[in-house]
Amino acid sequence: MNIINIEHISKVFGEKVIFDDASFGIEEYQKIGIIGMNGTGKTTLLRMIAGLETPDLGQIIRQNNLRIAYLAQNPEFPENATVMSYALDGADNENWKVQSNLTKLGIDDYDALMAHLSGGQRRKVAMAKVLASDFDVLLLDEPTNHLDEQMIAWLEDYLKAFKGTIIMVTHDRYFLDKVTNRILEISFGKMYDYDSNYSKFLELKAQREEMALATERKRQSILRMELEWAKRGCRARTTKQRARLERLEVLKNTSAPMQVQNVEIDSVKTRMGKKTIELHHVGKKYGDKTIIDDFDYIVLKNQRLGIIGPNGCGKSTLIKMIAGIVTPDSGSIDIGETVKIGYFAQEEQDMDENQRVIDYVKDIAEYIVTNDGKISASQMLERFLFTPDMQYAPIGKLSGGEKRRLYLLGVLSGGINTLLLDEPGNNLDIPTLTILEDYLNSFAGIVITVSHDRYFLDNVVDRIFEFDQSGHLVQYEGGYTDYLEAKQRKMAEAGQSSADKKSASVRNGEKTEDGLLKEGSKNWKQNRPAKLKFTYKEQKEFETIDDDIAALEEKIKAIDDDMMVNATNSGKLNDLMKEKAAAEAALEEKMDRWVYLNDLAEKIEAQKL
Repeated sequence: MNIINIEHISKVFGEKVIFDDASFGIEEYQKIGIIGMNGTGKTTLLRMIAGLETPDLGQIIRQNNLRIAYLAQNPEFPENATVMSYALDGADNENWKVQSNLTKLGIDDYDALMAHLSGGQRRKVAMAKVLASDFDVLLLDEPTNHLDEQMIAWLEDYLKAFKGTIIMVTHDRYFLDKVTNRILEISFGKMYDYDSNYSKFLELKAQREEMALATERKRQSILRMELEWAKRGCRARTTKQRARLERLEVLKNTSAPMQVQNVEIDSVKTRMGKKTIELHHVGKKYGDKTIIDDFDYIVLKNQRLGIIGPNGCGKSTLIKMIAGIVTPDSGSIDIGETVKIGYFAQEEQDMDENQRVIDYVKDIAEYIVTNDGKISASQMLERFLFTPDMQYAPIGKLSGGEKRRLYLLGVLSGGINTLLLDEPGNNLDIPTLTILEDYLNSFAGIVITVSHDRYFLDNVVDRIFEFDQSGHLVQYEGGYTDYLEAKQRKMAEAGQSSADKKSASVRNGEKTEDGLLKEGSKNWKQNRPAKLKFTYKEQKEFETIDDDIAALEEKIKAIDDDMMVNATNSGKLNDLMKEKAAAEAALEEKMDRWVYLNDLAEKIEAQKL
């Protein structure tokens, strides 16, 4: 049963057609990923479903009383709002949900002004609020932006367990694979529907495009034969001949399938001498917090390094120090004379909204040297899918993703041999990311990237550095999947070793490394961290919540039986439907509360080990 119907919608921005008579139905419990090039209308579609924009033609029909929650890519906040005043605004009796979500997303200063937070932190607060609200349909625009790997894993589990409809725009391909069961591709104003996750979508899309091309080849063949027949001087005297001429007109007027253009990027070799990038005992602190502690490393030629770690650990700081934007407190960073760095920053760039697109590139280079020889700024823009009309339009007319693509073009146009990428996936579409990955694999130089995009790391890097909590960087060989497997082995081995050591230490009456026991010390307990524990109310609730859930499930079953009996009594049936809706809402809330309490119980139990 469809809960949202998108019927024959059209949308035009200026001269650009976003949707052209597009239709699509959304069913309950579906988890849909929206895919398409930047500027094709992915965010516009989400906003129209949310009711924040309207199509020029056509309509979007929503089921009555459908509750829709929307997380925008760039949320707006009231002036002087704090974390808690914003997050709790309108959240009746959902304080525990909001606080739980904030904790999971790494936000712990509830009194901080929203205006003083980073862009990533503000998005996390907005996400905590949205996920704590009551909704049937959840709309997410790039939900993984600014989240580290641990938070992405938590969000994946949350969305997989959510019993409702999800529609999201994301560039994170592993995230799409794990969460979605349907893909909606937007291309040239049309929508293409695939009942699959991302991996299967790639196969189905290739099949669709091959079928479209086969149909076009057949049309061209028939068209040639019909044109030859027409040239021989046929006269439309008979019904059969007139019908054949009409068919010829139809064939001539039928549009060929639009070919999706990909960004074309050439890798051009720029000479690099023996000396590359040398980091000698580099250290950095902010206040009392050690960000980087005594990092020593010499980057090899053509090496591809990935840098990962939790938000705020210092990943971007390290990249900025290599780029010369931030100065280390101790140690030194020596850059070889022939090293030419291109820095693709995480932050949105300040671009002159009134400057023409082509002038932005010309300010960097009038001509760009490629494997095909010198090409003009205009030709390079065409390779990056900026049409002649777009090239002479002001930058302010571009979508957020198109601005990001233009910024990438500017970085790559500088004849570089070392590329520093800070979260390159933010606001880049999947097709552009795929082409960038191909480019980096043939790039004749050094690549150092900070990224939470696991798919991107698997495709690009050959060594990973992970920040630990003390500011040290731990080295792992291979891509992200290799890192994950190695870390899991390491943790398993450490866990076994720790258990053996603890057992021996307790037997000998000695203090273990984590401070559990020390012979002759009466105050060892005072050095332990504060324990997590249930409040009295939570303890009582935890003891009875399973029975409460069972009772609600029985109640819903009994209401269903009553509805069958009273199927012809419209008055009674209406009352029962309302009663069932209330019971289902109560059950949903109890289930959320059950997850929270069980999670807390597991952490309490883990403290005892």
